Amino acid sequence: MDSWNIRSLALEPHHPQVLRSDDDTRAIAINLPAGDELQDHQTHERAYLLVAAGEVDIVQDAGTVAAGPGFVAHFDPGERRELRARTDARIVLILAPWPGEGHPSRHDD
Repeated sequence: MDSWNIRSLALEPHHPQVLRSDDDTRAIAINLPAGDELQDHQTHERAYLLVAAGEVDIVQDAGTVAAGPGFVAHFDPGERRELRARTDARIVLILAPWPGEGHPSRHDD
């Protein structure tokens, strides 16, 4: 078993930490200081977002959702979103399958 305590992990802002990456899944921990954002983006993979600490706003065309500790969201491949930290926040992003179809690291597409 691999395990991490996201709330106490030594994470520097603007330096996401890959917790685990294999042929199926990638898990990334991110320290997002209050006022910072993950600008409008999408992934080639399904994305699961877990808010481990703090509060963020998830912004999409359909509107904004406020999310705090324990909140989990799922995004389909190619689904666009933006994250804005209301307070200092720690999030975990899980991407699967890794790498997704169309990802630049895949040479078989």
